[in-house]
Amino acid sequence: MDSISDPAPDRRPTDDLAYRHTPGTRVTYRARQRAVDLTAWLRLALHLPGFLLSLALVGGTALVLETWIAVPAWIPVALWAGSGALVFHRPTEQRIARHLLRLHRPLPHELAVLAPVWHEVTARAGVDGRRYQLWIEDSDDINALAAAGHIVGVTRHALERLPRSQLAAVLAHELGHHTGGHAWAGLLGRWYGLPARAAWRALDRLRIRAARSLSPKPALVIVAAAGYLTHRTLAATYGLPLLLFALPWLAAAVGRRAELRADAHAAGLGFAPMLVALLRQVLAEEKGDSPQGPGLLDRLLSSHPDPRTRLHHLQRYLDRKGPQTPETPQGGHPLG
Repeated sequence: MDSISDPAPDRRPTDDLAYRHTPGTRVTYRARQRAVDLTAWLRLALHLPGFLLSLALVGGTALVLETWIAVPAWIPVALWAGSGALVFHRPTEQRIARHLLRLHRPLPHELAVLAPVWHEVTARAGVDGRRYQLWIEDSDDINALAAAGHIVGVTRHALERLPRSQLAAVLAHELGHHTGGHAWAGLLGRWYGLPARAAWRALDRLRIRAARSLSPKPALVIVAAAGYLTHRTLAATYGLPLLLFALPWLAAAVGRRAELRADAHAAGLGFAPMLVALLRQVLAEEKGDSPQGPGLLDRLLSSHPDPRTRLHHLQRYLDRKGPQTPETPQGGHPLG
């Protein structure tokens, strides 16, 4: 990390939880600092239908271009297939952080706070923290995120308001997403599904325009033809396309599991009490804003478990003393 001279005074709340940063302590790095856990594999599997549809669209477009401009169809397909490697390309990551995620690099006084906390977290995990880039989001929420291959972001509000122990717990959660493969798997799946999503949005806009411009009889004919084609397709494929309607629910369930695994990663490093204190604060604020809480449908479609569920899973870590090695490499953000 960059060295900072004459940092701004730290006016964050005084920590009443165990947190110790010990500069100069010898750090031992793990030989294997990244992995792809089951949650990451499931996330990639759920993106497979979108990838296949995108591949068909890219391939079809390439064949059309081949007839028009004599470019071999395999060239654009190969370029698109290999473009996913840009997730780990540092200059591309920086553009993603700045232009898509709306983040910026820490100012010197912000880095003076973040750098020692990040060093403590990565030292406990046996991970080389210099491989990652710290970013700041201008937001009034207490939040953080992990993205691409090396992006770790935290909101300015969290940086200014959280005690260092809780800030360390937040960063440990995000590190868990990286070491478990969740961050890059999610971004990679969204990237390869982009052509399919763009085509779906175009068809949806076309449907809306057609519904507004067509008279009732032609519209009825089109609906009947679409219904017949749908019936024939489902009959020929034994109803397998119906499974696509379950993808949002399955993706949300996998997302919730990823958050719990990231919590487990942070707790395994000794940050369970800090996470518990933070989640209790979030739970109290949610009760004040909405006493009834989100409905069942909202919870099932949410990619993050509610604070009570997270507190329940963290309970078994509260009696453990000091940092511990996670049972498995675990792996977005701990609050929202």
